[in-house]
Amino acid sequence: MSDQLKLAAELRTEFGKGFARRARAAGKIPAVLYGHGTDPVHVLLPGHETMLALKHSNALLTIEWDKNSELAIAKDVQRDAVRRNIEHVDLLLVKKGEKITVDVPLHVTGESFAGTIHVQELNSLQIAAEATHLPEVIEVSVEGLEDGAKITAGEIALPKGSELITDGELLAVHISTPRTAAEPEETEAAAEESAEAPAEESAE
Repeated sequence: MSDQLKLAAELRTEFGKGFARRARAAGKIPAVLYGHGTDPVHVLLPGHETMLALKHSNALLTIEWDKNSELAIAKDVQRDAVRRNIEHVDLLLVKKGEKITVDVPLHVTGESFAGTIHVQELNSLQIAAEATHLPEVIEVSVEGLEDGAKITAGEIALPKGSELITDGELLAVHISTPRTAAEPEETEAAAEESAEAPAEESAE
């Protein structure tokens, strides 16, 4: 995703759990900016705008505070275990032209051969890509693939300029034929026959 999302931040001057709770109650999210060998910068982000921005995977964010402006991506998002509200964000500073390593969701498209289903073994791929051109998703097509077909991580087409970090031999998606409804019944019938056989022999 190359579009930049701007977030107006405030420099944090207080710390501690009590301050963080008050900030969240006021609709703000504590965050820290780090990277490039600089000292961490603690800020407060606007809650609603941040929540919307982070719905985009690997969103490129422009963080502005005072007279400063930095590009960053969210490396870690801490959420409330119950309400799932964002409680804290770790932001990694990035620069144009710089390559960084990120995890990108894997999305299966297309329909496999009639009567088969696809089984997704990997939910994401780790890649190295330019910080200002990070993909939101990577698509892999199963269109027309038949039973037994397999797609490894290394066989998936990546966005231009990206490099695969995930082991290319790992199975990403495979195609199989689901068991029919009749198969369990046949198995049960066979089990009943085998159980009755010894009884009949002993009766003789």
